[in-house]
Amino acid sequence: MNQTQLRNLPSVDALLQMHTVRDLDQRFGHTLVVEACRDALDAARGAILAGGDAPMPALLIDEIYTRVERAARPSLTPVINATGVIIHTNLGRAPLSDDAIAAMKLAAQGYTNLEYDLDAGERGSRYAHAESLITRLIGAEAALVVNNNAAAVTLILATFARGKQVIISRGQLVEIGGGFRVPEVMAQSGAQLVEIGTTNRTYLADYARALNEQTALVMRVHSSNFRVIGFTHEATLEELATLARENKILCVDDLGSGALLDTRAYNLAHEPMPQESLAAGADLVSFSGDKLLGGPQAGIIVGKKDFVDALKKHPLTRALRVDKVTLAGLQATLLHYLKGEAPKKIPIWMMLSATRDELDARAQKWAERLRAKNFDATVIDAESTIGGGSLPGETLPTRALVLAVASPDPFAQRLRAITPPIIARIEANRVVFDPRTVLASETDALVEGIERVASQGAH
Repeated sequence: MNQTQLRNLPSVDALLQMHTVRDLDQRFGHTLVVEACRDALDAARGAILAGGDAPMPALLIDEIYTRVERAARPSLTPVINATGVIIHTNLGRAPLSDDAIAAMKLAAQGYTNLEYDLDAGERGSRYAHAESLITRLIGAEAALVVNNNAAAVTLILATFARGKQVIISRGQLVEIGGGFRVPEVMAQSGAQLVEIGTTNRTYLADYARALNEQTALVMRVHSSNFRVIGFTHEATLEELATLARENKILCVDDLGSGALLDTRAYNLAHEPMPQESLAAGADLVSFSGDKLLGGPQAGIIVGKKDFVDALKKHPLTRALRVDKVTLAGLQATLLHYLKGEAPKKIPIWMMLSATRDELDARAQKWAERLRAKNFDATVIDAESTIGGGSLPGETLPTRALVLAVASPDPFAQRLRAITPPIIARIEANRVVFDPRTVLASETDALVEGIERVASQGAH
C-alpha cells in the first residue's frame, strides 16, 4: 500500500507544470519553488513511510505555497520588545531615533560625500564625519569609528602591542555575549596578555611588578556586565595612567557601554564616561555606539591625536571600517547630544527617564482595552533592567501589564509567532508586558496582537 501511494506522488517536473505552481514561479523565482516542491514531496514520502496517507493534491499545493512564502520571508524582522530589558542584545540593542533613521535612509538611497571633500573638490576622509562631533562632545584630541567595540580593542592592541605584553587585571578578563571572552578576543591582535592580581583584588603594585622591557601598555576593562562586591580592590585609572606615563607606555581604557550622560541623574549607579577616562589620563578610550550611547553598532576610539593617527594608518583599520549608513546614523545620534536633546530624542534615554506614573498610565490603557474584550488583565509593580552589558544589577521601577493565562509558555510562544512578534517575559506563571521598552508607535500592534492570540484559545 505504501509503495502504491509513493508511486502516486507527482514528480517535481509535474508539479512545476501545474498552473498554480507556475504562478508561484513567476512571483518568487524558480529556485525557491523547485526547492519547496522537493521539500514538500520529501515530507509526503516520510509521512507515507511512517504509515500515513498520501496528501491530497490540493494539500500538497498548499504545503508548497507555505514553504515558498516562508523561504521568501526575511528572517530578520521587527519585533515588539515588551520584556522591560532596555538594551536587549538579542533584540538588536538600541533602537534608533527618528533623526538617525532618516539620516541612514538618506545615506542609503543615493550617493554621499563619504570620502569626498566638497570644499576642495577632491578625495576626503570618511573619518571626518563623526570625528569632529565626537571630539567636541568628549573633549578628545582625536577619534576613530570602527564596526564595534571588540574591533576597537583589537585594533588598539594590534597597532601598539603586537608581539608585546599587555598588563591586565584577572578581575577584568570577562566573557561577553555569545560566549566571546575578552582575553581570547584580545589575543587575536597578537598581543601577549599578562594577568595580574586576583579576581577580587588587584593593586597598583601588581601592575608595577609586571612591567618589563616587553610591556607595551596597561589596560583597564570595565566590568560592564557583572559586579564584584564585598572584599574588593582595584587600582584607579588615574593611578594606571600615572604609572604608564612614568614608564613611557600607553594606558588604555575599554569602557564598553559608552554613556555620554551621567546615569546618576536617572536614579541609577554611575556608569563610567569616556570624558572622565580622558580626564583621568588614559591615552586611548574605547566604547560602543549601540549601547548607552543609543546609536547604530559601532566601536568608538578617542584619545591623543598621535595615537589615533597611528590607528588610522594600520592596515586592519580598512577591514574594520564602517559604511556610510552607519556613519549617518551615528552622526545624527551625536548631534542629539551636541544639541542637548538626547533625553528627549534618543529612545534609550527616553526609556530610562520614563516615570512610574507615565508607565502606569500606558499599562492601564492596555489593561482597559483587554478587559473590554473579557480578558483577565491587571497592572502590577515590576522592575525594568538596563541590559546590554550596561549597569549590571541596576533596575528601574515600572508598572507592567499582566495577563492571566492557563499555560504561559505556549501563550508566549504564540505571541512570538504572530506579525509583528511580541516578546514578553514570564514571572510567577504569568505573562508580563513592560511598557518601558514598547515604543509609542507599537502600542496598537501590541494590544491587537495580544487580543488575537488570546482569542485563538491559547489561554
